[in-house]
Amino acid sequence: MAEPLIEAPGVHRPRNVDWKRAAALLYGDWGTSKAYVIGLAFVAAGFASFPLILAVCALTAVVGFNYIIVCAHFPDGGGVYSAAREQSRFLASAGALLLVANFIVTAALSGWAAVSYFGVPPQYARVATMALVVVVGVINYFGPRHSGSVSLYLAFPAVLTVLVIIGLSAGFLNTTHLEPMHSNLGVAWTQFVGVILALSGVEAVANITGVMKLDPGATPEHPKVTRTAAKAIIPVAIEVVVGTALLGWAMLSLPKSYAPDLRMHSEDMLRYLGEHYGTLAFAPWFGSAFGLFVGIVFGLLLFSAVNTAAVALIGVIYMMAQDGEMPKQLARLNRHGVPRIPLFVATAIPILVLAATPKFESLAGLYAIGVVGAIAVNLGSCSFNKRLGLPWYQRLLMIVTFLILTAVELTIAKTKPDALFFAICVLGIGLSLRAYSHKLSGLRTVTMTKEVAEMVAPNLPATMQSRLEEGQKIMVAARGITPVLNFALEEAQLRKAVLCVLYVKEISIYFAGAPAALSKTKWKDDPQARAIMSLMIKEGEVRGVCVQPVYAVSEDPSATILDLAATLGVDYIILGSSQRRTLADLLRGSVATQIAQGLPESIRLMIFG
Repeated sequence: MAEPLIEAPGVHRPRNVDWKRAAALLYGDWGTSKAYVIGLAFVAAGFASFPLILAVCALTAVVGFNYIIVCAHFPDGGGVYSAAREQSRFLASAGALLLVANFIVTAALSGWAAVSYFGVPPQYARVATMALVVVVGVINYFGPRHSGSVSLYLAFPAVLTVLVIIGLSAGFLNTTHLEPMHSNLGVAWTQFVGVILALSGVEAVANITGVMKLDPGATPEHPKVTRTAAKAIIPVAIEVVVGTALLGWAMLSLPKSYAPDLRMHSEDMLRYLGEHYGTLAFAPWFGSAFGLFVGIVFGLLLFSAVNTAAVALIGVIYMMAQDGEMPKQLARLNRHGVPRIPLFVATAIPILVLAATPKFESLAGLYAIGVVGAIAVNLGSCSFNKRLGLPWYQRLLMIVTFLILTAVELTIAKTKPDALFFAICVLGIGLSLRAYSHKLSGLRTVTMTKEVAEMVAPNLPATMQSRLEEGQKIMVAARGITPVLNFALEEAQLRKAVLCVLYVKEISIYFAGAPAALSKTKWKDDPQARAIMSLMIKEGEVRGVCVQPVYAVSEDPSATILDLAATLGVDYIILGSSQRRTLADLLRGSVATQIAQGLPESIRLMIFG
């Protein structure tokens, strides 16, 4: 397996993105969804589309809440690749490739909507979108620099525009033309699946938790961005959910005679609503001027979304190449610091998708399979990750959301063969490149047991770190003058450690008053202990080892050894092992076994035999 990228100790990415900037970046992707969601919903169900719009809003709110939880548990980046990587590198790669498919279609879909808002006639929309994608590619050839922050400056006028449209339509809202769902549950579910386009932005905000400002009291060593992420997601989610619902109601408050115009303007519905309600509220000139303003604001915001999708697509491919999941050639940079091949992919593939897709609605179908799949992989990985320590209600909500999105993904795969073919192509090419990368790196896929896998866990370097430090303490438990004492002296000499020689006089029965008398006994008064200690002190002087005699009387030698080891702060305990098993050992267990079971992790046990 390829080794994960490891940052140098003490080196951290600058955390300079506050919640306002994160919210603006999120709105640049998430907030643009309303620009075409309500139009697609009308194409799918006409004046019976309001329940679909409300259902999409509800799912958007639930997914947003789930991603607040994700961001809280992944403060160094909680996108699908990072979250799924804790479960499986293959699953992480598959999720990242679904995200690649999402970004490809996002660039094409947002570009098409942008040129529609700019007023480009429908028959020229595809060609104009291709030209726009080329422009974005040229811009990114010289490095994105601050081009990805355009959405920051457009977020406020976009929100203001939405509020003005809602305000203009407030006096004309009605339920006269609303129709109930006049189809069976299966058709309604298929229509619902076809208009789920308001989800991808949450992946964007999850990926930038590694550069978000830390919560008060958090440190780079123990990062926490729960408050920052929540403050970024919640206001944007409220704006997206409430704004989409109210704008959908405003659309469906128009008389049914407007149905042909609504279908014709499904790609630039907000511009049409702004122009129509501006005319009704004031005058035709105001409606025309305001419609033009709406077109410019949302056209620029959607253009920024194309650039954001391209930058994100380049970043995902580059990250996978750096992590050994893609060929290293994909990580080669041009003189401006931009990956060459990923830049070409981010420009050429959306153009190919546009060339093969004749309708805007078809692009929407391709879009959903990627974003829904990526979010499903992320939430599924988190919900079944026991190490996250989620409360039961959060885990249950995440599992339910995961199951809903899985059902959506399967429905898209069944009802939209073009989308399934597109996803299979992206996954097939991506996983083939992954296999080729592993082959070039000399990696092989093997199946092993959990026990063997734990032997090569990422914490192995820490486990194998040298512990040869001066000032350590070694305790050896002596029963007689045996080879274990010589081994303990050699270890203490090698490690330049203090050697505590422990002799425990074991007694089986304490009589009343005996403990007080026995506690005053010294090793010099015990012939066996005196012989051992005298020899060890003499040998210690010869070898330059500081020998510290320790004597104890106890009815439980193993407990006494553990207590003294903790009290003296020793680093190692050395015990001798006998090849003979006595009846006492069989009945109560050996001293070595009892010590091993109760030993704290900070003390190492060595058994010499």
